[in-house]
Amino acid sequence: MKEAVVSPHAPKAIGPYSQAVKVGPWVFCSGQLGMDPETGQLVPGGIEAETRQALTNLQRVLEAAGASLDHVVKVTVFLQDIGDFAKMNEVYSTFFRAPYPARAAVQVAALPKGARVEIEAIAYLGE
Repeated sequence: MKEAVVSPHAPKAIGPYSQAVKVGPWVFCSGQLGMDPETGQLVPGGIEAETRQALTNLQRVLEAAGASLDHVVKVTVFLQDIGDFAKMNEVYSTFFRAPYPARAAVQVAALPKGARVEIEAIAYLGE
């Protein structure tokens, strides 16, 4: 059985999807943008600010699922400009600790709302 996960402290879904879906000990988190949950707008400050907010939003969704960033086993980072990788990575490194999750980072043509970054994750709650 799958269960939708909803956090009132993260941006609401802007389409027909869940913030996350929990299936057994697994949590599949939808991509999070650097959006302020109260205004629904991207935070100002460039890639660093958007990355920080996207990861904070992800953290809040995980908390609603009974998880934390420590439970994350896989992350995918979508960047509007791969040239922002180093700046994104600097902020990213302050949210995760060893053993770090597996990760892929890719450049995409565009992201919703003109975002510079979107971050999705898979977490495991077992053990």
